[in-house]
Amino acid sequence: MADNLIVEKRNQVAIVTLNRPEVRNAFDDVMISNLTETLLGLDKDDSVRVVVLAGAGKAFCAGADLNWMKRMAGYGYEDNLEDANALAYMLKTLDLMSKPTVARVHGPAYAGGVGLVAACDIAIGSQEAEFCLTEVKLGLSPATISPYVVRAMGERLARRYFLTGEVIDAGEAYRLRLLSDVSSSEELDGAVNAVLGHLIVGGREAQARIKDLVRTVAAGAVDDAMIADTARRIAEIRVSSEGREGIASFLEKRKPAWVKDFEAAQIKPPRKKKK
Repeated sequence: MADNLIVEKRNQVAIVTLNRPEVRNAFDDVMISNLTETLLGLDKDDSVRVVVLAGAGKAFCAGADLNWMKRMAGYGYEDNLEDANALAYMLKTLDLMSKPTVARVHGPAYAGGVGLVAACDIAIGSQEAEFCLTEVKLGLSPATISPYVVRAMGERLARRYFLTGEVIDAGEAYRLRLLSDVSSSEELDGAVNAVLGHLIVGGREAQARIKDLVRTVAAGAVDDAMIADTARRIAEIRVSSEGREGIASFLEKRKPAWVKDFEAAQIKPPRKKKK
């Protein structure tokens, strides 16, 4: 594995850590390529149920590396387009993973770092997490990350924060739906663990289908075609082997087979402190 990423597999969970703390995990073309390859590999890995994206050091991700930006400034349009397509493909790969993805945000997530967070299914941040769409202050546009950030916060709020480049604290990020939950830094791993404990007992095939369902429904109108499509989807999953096992286990008042398979490896939610 490349030095700029650390990949650990624990209990059917893959933890992918951006590992360039000396530059606040800013990414360049090499990291983009490595992260894309890593995500594609993990999506095909049957031993992995969930992917967590984290950052080493004091920041989650500061966006683009300054040295990389200096190189890009000297490139022509075609080279810049090729480079931008690589970044766009990395974000698309993260967004379209069939497995649940969780961002663990413990510090600054700026520019492209905001895109990484928005492309994950769930994002949990500490109270020290902060976000900033800094591109406008450099005379640039948050173009490649925009599909995911606009989807998260909506058009109206995206207009404000894309145009102003204001710093967004953790509480505001939660209100804007960039974060799914906020915790203290001491309890951040416990909060992530709690979500993982729920995710890892869900049906593998169901989760993949649900992710595709949400994308489809969110992008379309509620018309006859949409109604027919949703009916087809539930009919298909009911007759699938996983669907039949899930229904049978419910009726027989037992755990489904996939929970038995992974029960020993399940990440348990943290215990509540006694008052």
